[in-house]
Amino acid sequence: MVNRHHHESHACGAHDAAPAPKDGRYDKIPAGYSGTVWTCPMHPQVRDVKNSGCPICGMALEPEGAPPAGEDESERIDMTRRFWVSAALSAPLFVLAMGEMVPGFGHIAPGNWSRWLQFALAAPVVLWGGWPFLVRGAWSLRTLHLNMFTLIALGVSVAFGYSVVALLAPDAFPPAMRSHDGGVALYFEAAAVITSLVLLGQVLELRARSQTSGAIRALLELAPPTARRIHDGGDEEDVPIEELKVGDRVRVRPGEKAPVDGEVIEGASAVDESMISGEPIPVEKNAGSTITGGTVNGTGGFIMRVTRVGDQTLLAQIVRLVSEAQRSRAPIQKLVDTVSAWFVPAVIVFSVATFIAWLFFGPEPALAYAIVNSVAVLIIACPCALGLATPMSIMVGTGKGAQHGVLIRNAETLETFKRADTLVVDKTGTLTEGKPALVTVKPDEGMDEARLLRLAAAVEAASEHPLAQAIVEGVKRYELDIPLAKDFESVTGEGAIGVVEGKRVAIGNARLMRRENAFAESHSRDAEALRKKGETVMFVAVEGAPAGLIGVADPIKPTTPEAIRRLKADGLHIVMLTGDNETTARAVAERIGINDIRADVSPEDKHQVIRELQRAGRRVAMAGDGVNDAPALAQADIGIAMGTGADVAMESAGVTLVRGDLMGVAQARELSRATMRNIRQNLWFAFGYNSLGVPIAAGALYPFFGLLLSPMIAAAAMSFSSVSVIANALRLRALKL
Repeated sequence: MVNRHHHESHACGAHDAAPAPKDGRYDKIPAGYSGTVWTCPMHPQVRDVKNSGCPICGMALEPEGAPPAGEDESERIDMTRRFWVSAALSAPLFVLAMGEMVPGFGHIAPGNWSRWLQFALAAPVVLWGGWPFLVRGAWSLRTLHLNMFTLIALGVSVAFGYSVVALLAPDAFPPAMRSHDGGVALYFEAAAVITSLVLLGQVLELRARSQTSGAIRALLELAPPTARRIHDGGDEEDVPIEELKVGDRVRVRPGEKAPVDGEVIEGASAVDESMISGEPIPVEKNAGSTITGGTVNGTGGFIMRVTRVGDQTLLAQIVRLVSEAQRSRAPIQKLVDTVSAWFVPAVIVFSVATFIAWLFFGPEPALAYAIVNSVAVLIIACPCALGLATPMSIMVGTGKGAQHGVLIRNAETLETFKRADTLVVDKTGTLTEGKPALVTVKPDEGMDEARLLRLAAAVEAASEHPLAQAIVEGVKRYELDIPLAKDFESVTGEGAIGVVEGKRVAIGNARLMRRENAFAESHSRDAEALRKKGETVMFVAVEGAPAGLIGVADPIKPTTPEAIRRLKADGLHIVMLTGDNETTARAVAERIGINDIRADVSPEDKHQVIRELQRAGRRVAMAGDGVNDAPALAQADIGIAMGTGADVAMESAGVTLVRGDLMGVAQARELSRATMRNIRQNLWFAFGYNSLGVPIAAGALYPFFGLLLSPMIAAAAMSFSSVSVIANALRLRALKL
């Protein structure tokens, strides 16, 4: 089935970095490799066989799909350990530093002994607790891929390095920078507290980000680990679901979950399918019904035949689609990429300019002011929030959609869906149930209903056409026997002919009747009346004489009228596409409130209709479910596949509605709007934070109010910005669809 896993985040801070590729290539997947592939959501060209960190941005990598292991918390555990040790050492260090700066605290650790103790406490915090940041910062400088770790590493290194020099060689500094006892001001506490705060930000970020993959983990946990397989001899055995094969028989007892996809062959029950459809009402299942792996059986028991296993199951496909969508990049991300490419170098330049300005124009001790303010600029400008703004919202939004049976293939679809102005819907299987049913039997004089049905069903039993199957199923409901037809002949586009009980029977349209010289004008009037009710009409002839009419209708889905009303209220122009004739199509359209109808459209021409609408300036979304809809779904700006339809339709679409309900289109539109609104909020916060924070850190308020921003406060603000972006993205989980 599907392996359970933790969808590992790419939070700021991770395991020690591996060297960047020297040849400029970032795809390290060898030929024939079949294990887990790790990639960076910010830089999808980066692919590796292990989570070694992104050589471009330094973030941890994420798996492409479901990794084979369980939840991996090693990064969070490592960062948590580093944080608590660093916090324990930074607290007394902060008190010692206050002893030198605050009157009345000097007795705590006076003199030179205090300065060496500060070094002893700060060194493990910076060199061990902050080691991941220092490594990745050095890595970014070596490869010239400047990123958030560049700023953190530079800021902490400058504060710590300056303090070490001041401790070991105070005479190297000008007299103006030395106190009455000959010492120079130290910033060990700033370096240590900054490191601790950044580590705290990583821990909070990792915890919060793990919640964004909750939808994936919830889906993965739906499948049971074992199944009750029935052997050919009748013996039963509990086996891991990985051992199941197509064709195996499996018993599902009351209250159990279906292990994989299958078909009921014995027994009956009501199955809770809310995990894939969001619909809480259990669905009745009996012989012939399909079963989806992970759904919960009710009070009855049944035996199912396995039809799909492993990556082919619906649950596995859902997990794959959601995982791919969460890793995809929205077009709006291009703006972030462009800004980020210039942001870090600009911050470094601005920090150097701050240093120079304070060194030459600042008050004494000018060098100390220059170092403190330039470090504050480096720390507060860390672009974590900017980097997280888009992918966090995409991850939460696509996960939210999956929980409601709305699968978004990629972030581009999520961004563009809200801009669609036209929705083209295929009638059969989209607006209707897709399962035609026998509704009218009208025999001619001298022919009764039962005989007409028996003769027609005998011919249609050899056909695979949906209308033929509707007649056969209808006869079964009448509990009539179906005789055997001989010399069966299928006439393409017209109907079928066979010999039943020694008589030639033809069933089909008017063209076939004319060929059989069995067409009656009265039938034409009766057929038109039935078509106006939305029925598809077939003529029946026996031995070259008219025998009657049979009407088949595809029931409209109960939710279709309300869905159409809601979509029209949302500003969408609705176009119904169908191969039915104009009369039948219009009868269905009038019942559900659609005015624009394209009838008698062949499967090959569906995509041409989409192209015509696009040439007219329309942004088109197309909803369909059949194999013949795949070209049109691919041609549309947004393809929407009904999950109850063909797999090829799902592969061609940008959105899949697992429930096969058009209401999902309205839900997807709302999800698209809410996610993009959330992304804009995140970007506004990230840009606004840096626009205000960097000038304040540089000392813009000092000439007017005498205020300076401590590097420690800058570190706290930087961590707060990242956590705030994550918290805002997580609000999407409460979205009402």
